[in-house]
Amino acid sequence: MYEALATQGREKVHTGLAGIDSSKLKKLRSTQLRECFSLIDEMRHKLEFVARIKGISFIDDAASRTPLSTWYALETIDSSVIWIANGASMNNQRLNDLKRLRNLADRKVKMIICLGDSTVYKNVFGETVRYIVSVDTMREAVNAAFYSNMEDVKILFSPALENGVSFEIQGESFQHEVNEI
Repeated sequence: MYEALATQGREKVHTGLAGIDSSKLKKLRSTQLRECFSLIDEMRHKLEFVARIKGISFIDDAASRTPLSTWYALETIDSSVIWIANGASMNNQRLNDLKRLRNLADRKVKMIICLGDSTVYKNVFGETVRYIVSVDTMREAVNAAFYSNMEDVKILFSPALENGVSFEIQGESFQHEVNEI
């Protein structure tokens, strides 16, 4: 059981531990706890490892639709990151929400690739992240990240902002494009 937990990642273990706390309140048996942990594997698009290609890991975090969720994803990754995010035009609320990620981005993010308008990202991260680009499609985003020639990075798709497309569709699109490389 412990080996299975170790391979699931911090997010899934934290979710499982929260489940244990609530299950203890309900006095569940250990077999039921194992069943709860096995259901965690069914969480799609939340810090989900997609592939490792030529030493570069791709991580699908499409379920992270808020800056706080993206903060957690960035904090969890133990290396530098190329961050693929949903673009957004200038908006004071979005600007304020994304400012919470500034210190973390300064330490970890080497490049931001925006699906759409990169204006708000340039305003928030322009002084600390050297490369911030806009693309129109997921294919362009994945290719720009993969062929960026940056070493020792992981490529993270973590939208941070809503864009009107479901996270399931975006996550499947990201995984498809990664597998097309």
